[in-house]
Amino acid sequence: MIYLQLFLSFLQIGAFSFGGGYAAMPLIQSQVVTLHGWLSMSEFTDLITISQMTPGPIAINSATFVGIKIAGIPGAITATIGCILPSCILVTLIAKLYLKYRSMTMFQRVLNSLRPAVVAMIASAGISVLVSAFWGSEVSLKLANINWNLVIIFVICIFLLLKVKINPILVMVLAGILNGIFP
Repeated sequence: MIYLQLFLSFLQIGAFSFGGGYAAMPLIQSQVVTLHGWLSMSEFTDLITISQMTPGPIAINSATFVGIKIAGIPGAITATIGCILPSCILVTLIAKLYLKYRSMTMFQRVLNSLRPAVVAMIASAGISVLVSAFWGSEVSLKLANINWNLVIIFVICIFLLLKVKINPILVMVLAGILNGIFP
């Protein structure tokens, strides 16, 4: 019975946690603390910390953690499957629809019209990160408020990525080292 409860609880979390891991936290809290009492609020705080420190999505890490605590390895497997099943079904359906309708002119037009919006959203996020890195929390974007060390590190990184073709992971490590040396 506990396996079914774990599966159904994390199935609900997986199905209704749109918006990523932070959006899933209230659902996880509702299921594991409030509804079932599997964790205390203190343990739930520990769960959030552990889920943040380990690689992978918060919801899946939470499912594994709660499953192990409640029913051992079989509980972890059951809760994790419940958490990922809705996404697997949705992606499979979307892939089938794509394979079936990809040659339709209307479908291609829809996809082509979405590409600029996706590029704009990614560019907007990138610009926001650059502005917050270069100017900090300053509201006014004055030239005097720029963190020139970060601008120089950014330019070096762009040069290394585009012209020298260095592995991006090495460039990130180098950027971290440079920022540590020249804060």
